[in-house]
Amino acid sequence: MQTIGLIGGMSWESTALYYKLINERVRDRKGKLHSAPLLMYSYDFQQIKEMQYADRWSEAAASLAEVARRLESAGARAIVLCTNTMHKLAPDIMSSLTVPFIHIGDATAQRIRAKGYRRLGLLGTKFTMEQDFYIDRLRAHDLDVLVPPADARADVNRIIYDELCLGSVTAPSRRRYQEVMAALVVAGAECIILGCTEITMLVGPDDTSVETFDTTAIHAETAADFAMG
Repeated sequence: MQTIGLIGGMSWESTALYYKLINERVRDRKGKLHSAPLLMYSYDFQQIKEMQYADRWSEAAASLAEVARRLESAGARAIVLCTNTMHKLAPDIMSSLTVPFIHIGDATAQRIRAKGYRRLGLLGTKFTMEQDFYIDRLRAHDLDVLVPPADARADVNRIIYDELCLGSVTAPSRRRYQEVMAALVVAGAECIILGCTEITMLVGPDDTSVETFDTTAIHAETAADFAMG
């Protein structure tokens, strides 16, 4: 198997899911005591959040690119960035590498197209829902993207940063996400992307009337499949 380099800690709650899901996929496909060869760098997420909210994206890009190079130098044969939001900086990371970068947006879009959907609802951080970097990546796969209105985006974002990234999962927040997803379906969404790697902690297939696409699981499975060839 090939070694995968994980850039994690954004947050560590979802990075722990990556580790579990990748190894479960390898175990289930290869059997016995097989597990995935992984290298991981885990950030102090408080520092990353401060860069995000202070619009210090160039500083964050330089840091992530350096970490990616270090993982490649240590033997990683592909790089996985364990977060949706920081894929804003994917071009900076990719330009620093000679090994593949497994893009979470591409992996998710391919799953959606394989199911025959074209119009989707997107949940994520405010950066993912409001900026072009992620939506344009999905549109490049001929997908139509719907996002919640401003008040709902604010609630979705707040719950991610103030609750899920701290490991807090509450019934009121689940109900709010259910309301937001239901409104997206009424607006025409054929499916929902759980476009933040922590959202899978809060909601899943039973919380909406349409199919959900868990970016954490999809990205982890894609990484595991790369490792196994």
